[in-house]
Amino acid sequence: MKVDVLLGLQWGDEGKGKIVDVLAPQYQVVARFQGGPNAGHTLEFDGFKHVLHQIPSGIFRPEIKNIIGNGLVLDPIVLKKEIDGLAKYNLPLKQNLFISKKASVIVPTHRLLDAAYEQSKGDSKIGSTLRGIGPAYQDKVARQGLRMGDLVSPDFKEKYSRLVNQHKVILDFYNYDYSNSLAEAEATFFEATEFLKQYNFVDSEYLVNEAVEAGQTVLAEGAQGSLLDIDFGSYPFVTSSNTTTAGACTGLGLSPRRIGEVFGIFKAYCTRVGSGPFPTELLDEVGERMRQEGREFGSTTGRPRRCGWLDLPALKYAIMINGVTQL
Repeated sequence: MKVDVLLGLQWGDEGKGKIVDVLAPQYQVVARFQGGPNAGHTLEFDGFKHVLHQIPSGIFRPEIKNIIGNGLVLDPIVLKKEIDGLAKYNLPLKQNLFISKKASVIVPTHRLLDAAYEQSKGDSKIGSTLRGIGPAYQDKVARQGLRMGDLVSPDFKEKYSRLVNQHKVILDFYNYDYSNSLAEAEATFFEATEFLKQYNFVDSEYLVNEAVEAGQTVLAEGAQGSLLDIDFGSYPFVTSSNTTTAGACTGLGLSPRRIGEVFGIFKAYCTRVGSGPFPTELLDEVGERMRQEGREFGSTTGRPRRCGWLDLPALKYAIMINGVTQL
């Protein structure tokens, strides 16, 4: 079997969560491969509206295995809230949710660093969601970050303290005051890490490849959009991960020859949140009508999205770099 990939072809918010929900019954495994709590996948069913941030969109179907891949950066506080929010649906999360030991961890000081960096940029800020995503990926690349597997390590607190002390040096350099907020955030953080230990921490690359070998159908679910890719997006106004098909390989431990269909999702118009180029943006009443008709407000942040006409050259570019087989 091949692994199908579903991803966005614009600047995010294309409706990926809804499409995953439509396609999910065809798959036995749904796996997220990048991003973190900056994602917001909105699902609507039985009159209820639910937004997922880090948990794959197949979670509402008990028969589907849902894998949080190694390519993600996870905020334990947000993940605990997500799991608590799903409690009313009586889903078998301890049986069908699997968390990669290699996924990176967002600690409270990552959020503070995010705010300090953005504040220092003044008018040149990139419009970060301030959820600590970028600083967590920075630590991953610098080979000093924490991973989910560290949560169950006997020296986790020591590893945590070493990292946070490094972060405090940077925060002091930026004259960013963290004295009032950090202690409370840390208490919530450690409560969340203890809570998460009851769930399945796995070597997700084995889980995904074994599923493929066994002939199971697998859907790799992306977050954000192709034009926010760290390499191929509108740099520097991008996210911190590879949001393209290539990211599914590195974010799940898949060989490129395992990739099957690539579902590219796009809207009939464009939206963008935060700063950055937007050639077809409409700053008039037409753009405002798009925003109101399409309810274009961030599912994670609530921020109004910038709206404009469909950008065909940008769409063709995204199709090319992803090897899209279906639109």
